[in-house]
Amino acid sequence: MLFDLLGSMGDAESFRITLISLLLSLPVIMFSLSLHETAHGYVAWKCGDPTAHNLGRLTLNPIKHLDPIGFLCMMVFGFGWAKPVPVNTRYFNNPKRGMILTAAAGPASNLIMGIISSVISALFMVLTYRGTYSLALYVVYLLFYYCALMNYMLAIFNMIPVPPFDGSRIIMGVLPTNVYFKLMKHERTVMYVLLGLLLLCYYVLDFSPFSYLANLLAYVTQIPFINLFSSILL
Repeated sequence: MLFDLLGSMGDAESFRITLISLLLSLPVIMFSLSLHETAHGYVAWKCGDPTAHNLGRLTLNPIKHLDPIGFLCMMVFGFGWAKPVPVNTRYFNNPKRGMILTAAAGPASNLIMGIISSVISALFMVLTYRGTYSLALYVVYLLFYYCALMNYMLAIFNMIPVPPFDGSRIIMGVLPTNVYFKLMKHERTVMYVLLGLLLLCYYVLDFSPFSYLANLLAYVTQIPFINLFSSILL
């Protein structure tokens, strides 16, 4: 999105639209990343681990969660991360079960928020074009549409089944312990390879798989409610 803004500087109208999109995306990204990490910490707390609670991480305050590099990547590439919530599995009565639930909580919270945002954006899309066009209603529509996209992207990105993403924690929770620790030895290497492939897609192929899938999810979840609200309000 930052590159889009720079690329549109020659066209006043495109620059204005891209700037509005960027400004709307900032609070959405901060909220979505904070929601993700808070969900991890909350479920860990409910499973017996007070670490995140004691460190004040059970909050939607973005200052507690944001990682500058992860935030910038979210703005530029459509995928990113926040400061991971610390989890101590020794507090769990059932460590593997506790880790699976804790790991799944982040993507699940983003998926739920994505669906809620899609429904609300569908409503405001219908309201925007009901009668006289309203810029204010359109801006609210864009805000919730971006919220849906960002949350879907976070959910998809974090469900990648390789370390260090949440998907790997879920899968490894059902694997034998010796296999789990063997895989964890390659966590950093896999992370760098994956980031390299994503950057290759973005710069060489001009394609973002997370943006594509997030837009597809937003479209699929919006359409039924657009039809529903249109039948009621129009």
